[in-house]
Amino acid sequence: MAQLTDDCFAFGGPLMTIEEAVALIGERLPTVSEVETVSLDEADGRIAAADMPAAIDLPPFMNSAVDGYAVRFADLAGTGETLLPVRGRLAAGASAQAVAATGSAVRIFTGAPMPADADTVFMQEDVRLDGDRVGLPPGLKPGANCRPAGEDLARGAVAIRAGRRLTPQDLALAAAVGLDALPVRRRLRVAVFSTGDELAEPGAALRPGAIHDSNRILMAALLRRLGADVSDLGILRDDPAVLRARIDAAAGTHDLVLTSGGVSTGEEDHVKGAVEAAGRLVFWRLAIKPGRPVAMGVIRGTPFIGLPGNPVAVYVTLLFVVRPLLARLGGALYAPPLPMRVRAAFAYRKKTGRREYVRVSLRRGADGLYEAVKYPRDGAGVITSLTASDGLAELPDDASGLSAGDTVAFYPHALLW
Repeated sequence: MAQLTDDCFAFGGPLMTIEEAVALIGERLPTVSEVETVSLDEADGRIAAADMPAAIDLPPFMNSAVDGYAVRFADLAGTGETLLPVRGRLAAGASAQAVAATGSAVRIFTGAPMPADADTVFMQEDVRLDGDRVGLPPGLKPGANCRPAGEDLARGAVAIRAGRRLTPQDLALAAAVGLDALPVRRRLRVAVFSTGDELAEPGAALRPGAIHDSNRILMAALLRRLGADVSDLGILRDDPAVLRARIDAAAGTHDLVLTSGGVSTGEEDHVKGAVEAAGRLVFWRLAIKPGRPVAMGVIRGTPFIGLPGNPVAVYVTLLFVVRPLLARLGGALYAPPLPMRVRAAFAYRKKTGRREYVRVSLRRGADGLYEAVKYPRDGAGVITSLTASDGLAELPDDASGLSAGDTVAFYPHALLW
C-alpha cells in the first residue's frame, strides 16, 4: 500500500487553482506498487503496469486488402492492358508457401497471404476475365491493395504503454499480437463515508429533520467507474471521537479515505478536528465553484480527502480533484477530460479568481450549431440539475462572466467517466 509521510502535504497559502492542486497531487503522492496479471477478459479498465511490446508483426505476414488477383508488378506492361494466365487460388487462412505468381496472376481473397513473389493486387471489379486468363488495366501503382507485414505494428514496438487505462480497443490489440494476459496495477482500495446527524440510509423512514444520504451512493458509483474497489463504510455521525476512530481505522486498510460533508468551519463540522487528531489535514481552499471547501491530508500514511456536503459539489470535485489523485495513486497516466466548444445561449456573471462549472443542456440553434442552455436553478444541492442536464459549462478563473453568443467549454456528462 502506498504510504505518505505526515508532512507531505505541508502546504497552504491563498486560494489554490485547480491546476496547482493537481500539480501538487502529481508531485507528492506515491503509486501503489503491487502488480497482478489478469486475463484479457478481466483487464478492461485496469491500469497497465508495464510497457507491453509486440512479440510479432501485426499483421504477421503480407496479405491482400481486397478480393482480386495478386501479381508481380514487374510482369505488368508499361502501357495498355496486361493479359496473364490465372494460376493458383488463395483464401484467408491458406498457406502461400507453394504458390508462385511470376508470369501469372493468383486468385486471392481478403486477408489471404500474398505469394512470396507477388507485390500488387488488382481488385476483382477492375479486371476483365478471358477464360483462364485475366486482363489487368494499366495505372495501378506497385504495392496497391496489399497490407505489408508489420503495417499496423512492428515486432518489438510498444503495443500498450505503462500507465494506460485499458480500453476494449487495447484488449483487441493485445489479443492481435498474441497476448492472453496483461500485468496491471492492483485496484485502489477506497473507503467512502458520509458524515452528518441529518443523514438516513436510502429507503429508511425519515425522522423529522433527516434526509436520505445520496452523496455516498454518488461517490461510490463514480469511484467504481474509475476502477476503484470501494468499501462503503456508511454514515458517520457528528461525534468527534467516533469520527476519529472510524477514519483512523479506515486509513489502516485502504489507499484513500474519502468523505463528504463536515469539512467547513461551522460548529458542527467535526471532520477537520477528527483528521487533525489522527494525522495531518491542510485545507485546499480551491478556487472552484461549486466545491470550494475541499480538504486533503494524510492519516497513518494514507491520503484523506474531505469533499463538500452538497451533491453537485461532490460531483464536480470528484471529476476535477479526486480523479487526478486516483490516477496518481493507481499508476495511471492522467489525461484531463477534453471539452467541446459550444455557443452559450445564456448570460452569466461570476467572480474572477475562481473556476465555475454551470450545469447546461445542449440544443441546436437556428443555424444548426450546438448551443448550451443553462439549467434554471443554481443550487449545489439540486440533484436534478445533474440528471436533467447534458453536462458542465466551464468558465475560466479570469473570466467575470459570459454573454449569450460567447463560446464556452462544455464537458458532457456522458464522456466524463
